Amino acid sequence: MSTQLDDTAVTTWHTLDGAEAVERLESDARRGLDPDDAARRLDEHGPNVLREAERTPGWVTLLSQFQSPLIYILMLAGLLTIVLGEYIDSGVIAAVLALNASIGFIQERRAEDSVRALMQLISPTANVVRGGRTRSIDSTELVPGDIVLLESGVRVPADLRLLSTSSLRVDESLLTGESVPVDKSLSPVDEKAALADRTGMVFSATVVASGRGRGLVVTTATDTELGRIAEEIRSTEALESPLQVRMRSFSHIIGAVIAGSAAVTFALGLVIGEDVGEMLLVSAALAVAAIPEGLPVVLTVALALGVRRMARRNAIVRRLAAVETLGSTNLIGSDKTGTLTENRMTVSQIWVDGDLHDTDELDLPEPHEAEPIDPESLDSDPLTLSLLAGVLANEAHLELSEDGHEAEGDPTEVAFLVNAARHGIDPTAIRESWTSVAELPFESEHRYAASFRERDGERWVFAKGAPERILAMCDRRAVADGAETTLDADAIQAEADAMAARGLRVLATAGAPWTDELDPSDPSEPTGLEFLGLVGLLDPPRAGVIEAIHGCRQAGQRIIMITGDHAATALAIAHDVGIVDDPDAPAITGAELDEISDDDLPEVVERVNVFARVSPQHKLRIVLCAKENGNVVAVTGDGVNDAPALKNADIGIAMGKAGTDVAREASDIVLADDNFVSIHAAVEEGRVTFDNVRKVTFFLVSTGFGTFIIIPIGMLLGWPLILVPAQLLWANLVTKGLQDLALAFEPGEPDVLDHPPRARKEPILNRLLWWRSLLVGAVMGAGTLWLFHWAWFDQEMSIEQAQAVALSALVVFQAFHLGSSRSERRSIFRIPLLSNRFLLFAQ
Repeated sequence: MSTQLDDTAVTTWHTLDGAEAVERLESDARRGLDPDDAARRLDEHGPNVLREAERTPGWVTLLSQFQSPLIYILMLAGLLTIVLGEYIDSGVIAAVLALNASIGFIQERRAEDSVRALMQLISPTANVVRGGRTRSIDSTELVPGDIVLLESGVRVPADLRLLSTSSLRVDESLLTGESVPVDKSLSPVDEKAALADRTGMVFSATVVASGRGRGLVVTTATDTELGRIAEEIRSTEALESPLQVRMRSFSHIIGAVIAGSAAVTFALGLVIGEDVGEMLLVSAALAVAAIPEGLPVVLTVALALGVRRMARRNAIVRRLAAVETLGSTNLIGSDKTGTLTENRMTVSQIWVDGDLHDTDELDLPEPHEAEPIDPESLDSDPLTLSLLAGVLANEAHLELSEDGHEAEGDPTEVAFLVNAARHGIDPTAIRESWTSVAELPFESEHRYAASFRERDGERWVFAKGAPERILAMCDRRAVADGAETTLDADAIQAEADAMAARGLRVLATAGAPWTDELDPSDPSEPTGLEFLGLVGLLDPPRAGVIEAIHGCRQAGQRIIMITGDHAATALAIAHDVGIVDDPDAPAITGAELDEISDDDLPEVVERVNVFARVSPQHKLRIVLCAKENGNVVAVTGDGVNDAPALKNADIGIAMGKAGTDVAREASDIVLADDNFVSIHAAVEEGRVTFDNVRKVTFFLVSTGFGTFIIIPIGMLLGWPLILVPAQLLWANLVTKGLQDLALAFEPGEPDVLDHPPRARKEPILNRLLWWRSLLVGAVMGAGTLWLFHWAWFDQEMSIEQAQAVALSALVVFQAFHLGSSRSERRSIFRIPLLSNRFLLFAQ
């Protein structure tokens, strides 16, 4: 009998209880597998490693860099310059080809490292029970049916169905995006439960934050959740950026026009009786003059300058094309935790004695300003009592210093300590003055923590936990001045529900003098406590995020949130930062996405701005659907779960501080400060880069057209050759030397963010710029022809002198046109002359 379930059943392990899972895999929960059986299963299933695709040979990657229409044209121009003996031009073109190939080669080789980064997350060893004995083995030898032992700090080596737990909490952030460790239990959950809600499972590469556990290996290698992500990354083909698509289309147009025009010029020359050899040289020189061979190098320089400017604003670019792509983006799918928020829990509100206190604006005091609590205040101040409960029923540690604070422990626990410090209380001093007699640490099964303390002969018990659990321990509510009051549990629970609806994680505190006998080694659950208050915690928005999102929306970019967090929390943050304007806006969960057909999803993605409790597959589906709707999509992420979406988006943006290596390797841009504000800054630089590429293209096309038309028109008029091949090449060298390069250094337009993003199908030159190119080229050509006519016919100069006049006129026209190419929308007279010093030098 096969010990591995089929692919459909594999996804339902979380619906089975532990005993049933053990039976399905023919294992033994106490003794584990026999060594012989484990060896047989290893032969059947293979080692517990991710499949590694064969690395593409270097020569194949290198040759692929020359498969571009623009590169074909550039190579043809190089051959023509060699034939014409213009070896300087040949050298420049060869250098451009080498630079372009080198950059592309390095980027593609680095892009193959995404799956290799995943390999580093597999735990090297695992503690298993085999044949009734505990042993440590290489994790590659794990098989379905093995019994694995877990303890704090251990990286989970495979996907496990839990069989027993003791205060087990697991950090699953790299798979789910959860900002706090997940409490694990043994209960089965619904088949459609999100990954983050499968509390009876632990997954490969996640880390045990605290506690212990015993689990049954149910899937290994590529069948794990981590393995599925690796397969999705591997199956993703390299995507062309919008700029690459535009350049390919542009190259086809330019290639066809130049080839056709050169052929017509050659034929026209033969018809009017010109020498075949001379016309062959003229046609070749004319083609070289018209080919925008400077465009690849200027494109590379413009992108490189964009990379430098982005780096100054904390956006590290890993692939050059990403510079422009971000400027073209019209939809940004942002993660919540760590990107929009600070990735740290903080106490936002406290409800005590019927009043709601906002606390997230309080600052930490200087260390010398935090003081112990006066025991006399305990009977008269419910807020102080609540703060005290949060400090003493707590296993985290906080050290105040002149530079701020250092904390260790669960983020929620730390938040209670920081909140106490903000109210002028020194947590360390409090703990030193209140001796611990017994502790009931937090366990997911009990959902509360309690601490029995003694000070100066006075004994108290403090507790904090889920509101419903704390309320069950209480028979009264604390009020100011110690007055007696009854406990209205329903009203308090309603207040807790209202706080939760605002996206807060709500805990309750309680305490009372303790007089009963106590067994310190096994304290019982406290009862008869006084309810102190409700504490609402939140991962707060980052500074500047609200302004950045407003700026992105002003720039025509839509922001959507795609997170693994709960819907209520996601909606609250989305409303606070400005992603949604309506507090009643809908949020679609992963379970709801599963019920939406592929035909209906496009409309949902265009309408809904918040997607919560999503899996990696859900996030990928949203991204692909948004792209099919015609959007240029950027996606942020930091975990392994984000890697497929990062790689399939038009541009993937990973976190540099909190992000995993997997996410960074799958991305195009890495944020050095993990801040959404840096995305907004990088969008501006991306638009500046595209504008400069467009300016250069417009300049080269219009001047090329002006050069191109003078020869055939002169022939049709029966004039001698207006420019000889050497002059055509010289004009080409002047135009496509420093002048076009200078436009890559143009600073951004003042209103660069006031315009909507470019449509995905918008070409590098839109219709208006094509008409402007033809008009400018016609003016340049007509002016050159008129001056040649004046010199040859009116002034009766020699042909060499007339040709020199025509060449000078053409070069002067190009120099003046360089200035008018500095802006697509502004007059040259409104652009500061010294804003681009390199352009002055290039003139």
